[in-house]
Amino acid sequence: MRIPAHSVCTAIRDDIVAGVHERGGRLTEEVLARRYGVSRVPVREALRTLEAEGFVVTRRHAGACVAEPTEQEAADLLEMRLLLEPLGAARAAQRRTEAHLKVLRGLVRLGQERARRGHNDDLRSLGGWFHETLAQASGSPSLTAMLTQLRHKIAWMYAVDAPHSPVESWAEHGAIVDAVARGDGERARAVTALHTERATAAHRLRFSGPVEGVRTSQHAVNMSSVRH
Repeated sequence: MRIPAHSVCTAIRDDIVAGVHERGGRLTEEVLARRYGVSRVPVREALRTLEAEGFVVTRRHAGACVAEPTEQEAADLLEMRLLLEPLGAARAAQRRTEAHLKVLRGLVRLGQERARRGHNDDLRSLGGWFHETLAQASGSPSLTAMLTQLRHKIAWMYAVDAPHSPVESWAEHGAIVDAVARGDGERARAVTALHTERATAAHRLRFSGPVEGVRTSQHAVNMSSVRH
């Protein structure tokens, strides 16, 4: 049975993000085909997709290699997310379905419960599911795809410190859902912008020093206003 190229692409991308394939390392079709138990055809297709996404580059005399993004390229990703996450939330406020709301509210309840009890191990994955669902609720496949790709690349380039206050972080998630549920696009945009700025400050480049060139909020988030 032929394994789809997108499945191979996902597997290679996940391994790049996890550091299994190191930055600058060669990606040989034969070796990858053997590793993932497929023929070279889906591997070749996957590498083309990953090159378009920026995870892979083709070098003369070396072939496909894992990309080596610069600090500025990494900083640009956070800037892009600062713009696109709030846009997605504003769109979600206008286009979300009841199914989207049900999932978002369920994730917020679970995240707030885990945060209150100090069970922080699951919070990062719960946060990822929350933002993925919020992007899907925007009703824009193109925006959802861009945000998904951004999350993959940011996870590859950055380590993320745990939130100073997980309870407060999940209160912000709850405030976003409240605004989306009310159909208040401007409120959803504003609350998500504050939440994203706060999260950006916790990112540290995996391959160099502190993040530079990324605008972050210089003031604490006023949760008394966020909740209303």
